[in-house]
This record gives sequence, structure tokens and C-alpha cells, in this order.
Amino acid sequence: MATPGKPVKKETKRQIPVKTSFTSPFTPTWSPLPQEDMRFILKTLKDKLLSMGLEKKEVKQFRLWRKKKDQKPTAATSGPFPQVQDSPKNGWTDVAARQQLAIGINEVTKALERNELKLVLVCKSVKPKHMTSHLIALSATRGVPACQVPRLSQSVSEVLGLKSVLALGFRQCTTKDKEVFIETVDAIKPRVPSLDVAWLHDAGATVTPKDHTEKEREGAEKRGEKRKLESESKDGKDSTSSFTLRPLKVKRIIANPAKKKRKVKS
Repeated sequence: MATPGKPVKKETKRQIPVKTSFTSPFTPTWSPLPQEDMRFILKTLKDKLLSMGLEKKEVKQFRLWRKKKDQKPTAATSGPFPQVQDSPKNGWTDVAARQQLAIGINEVTKALERNELKLVLVCKSVKPKHMTSHLIALSATRGVPACQVPRLSQSVSEVLGLKSVLALGFRQCTTKDKEVFIETVDAIKPRVPSLDVAWLHDAGATVTPKDHTEKEREGAEKRGEKRKLESESKDGKDSTSSFTLRPLKVKRIIANPAKKKRKVKS
């Protein structure tokens, strides 16, 4: 008698994962900076950093091998008072001044999200460009003047003792007496062109970092109470909405050929 064969499982077809995504029709771009303003910004930054002497020092210390350690001490070191060489310390020359700066794209984005900056400068030679495109919307909503400066990394990185400086931000201090870069920021601010963000109306003029800090303080004080302001009831408008958004228009919808449609039963 023939042995009955094992039941064969039906082959299940692998489902292709389908994801819907929207592409934004708005492409954020940096506003162009005139050549005269570019030269002025680079010169003021370089002169300020050189006068302060802010620099990161990294001294490589080579380890001695066993053969050199086993050698007998020389006459210079074998005396009663051996010569001691002063070992240079690694790090920044002025730590307080370094804390007032945000160097690098990651540090600048974190400081912008926390509303800690008052000026942002971005290098134009950053590739790919989308690495710094998110800083346009962040600085516009926070009311921070920002611009793209050509040759920023070449001129500033040599002075600071770094390999590259793709983004540079200046932090706000609680007391103006301790601010080191207050004169340079005040000189550069009028030269910075205004940001043109397509989906925001007057974002830079209405929203300021001071307004954000005041709102955070009010929210912390009135957490248990009802969050209804008297100004809203009088004006009849929401004071928190400081800027408006434009409607997103979808250009065209492309059907996915891999996605199978279910047949409607008659």
C-alpha cells in the first residue's frame, strides 16, 4: 500500500510593505549674502578670536616602550635634582568664552531648540546641503538672525585650532557683563539678511527668544490652574499663535502598482 503523503502547505506570498509619504513643495533656501558683508563678518570674527587667544590645544604624548624604560637614567636626570619638563595641558585656553559659543551643526541645533542662541552663522561649503537646511526653519521660528557665510570654516577653524567649523552660534548670557562676544554680535546682526520661509508669515519679526522664555515661565507657574488668559477673552483671538501656516498643496498622486486592490463582490 502506498503511504499517504504529507499535506503540503499552501505557499504564502510575501506582502510587499507599502509606505505613504508626502514630499514638501517648499524647499528652504538661505538668503544670499553680499560680498562686502561677507568680508566684514569674517574679518570681525577673526580679529576677535585672535585678540582673545581662544584656541583648542591638543598635544600628542608618545608612550615609551619597554626598552626605553629599562634603560639607565642619564646624567641630566640622575642628579639629586632631576630636570622636570612642564607638560602642556590639552583643552581650550578660555573655558568661559568657549561656553558662550555653539560649534558644529549638532550643537547649534540643540541650542536653537532650547532658545539659547542670538546669532547663527553657517558655512556655505557644507555638502550635502540638507545637513543645514533644517536650521532655516528653526532660526526663523525662534526669531534668531542666521545666514550662510562662504569660507567660514577656512577662516575660523585655523584660529580655533579645529579641523572644520560648519556652523557657529553665539549663546545668550544671563548677565551682559560676562558676555565676551556682545560687540561682535551687535556689529554682525545688521549685516545678516532676513530669512524668507515660504510657509511662515512674519515669523522672524513676531517670535523672539524672550517671548518663548516668558511663555515657559507662565506655563510653569500656572500648571494647576486653568490656562485661560484674560487677553484671549478680550481680544477674542489666541495670543499664542504668532505665525500662520500656509496650506499644503499636493501636486499629484502616483498609484502604487504593487498594491493589489480588492475586488468588490457583486
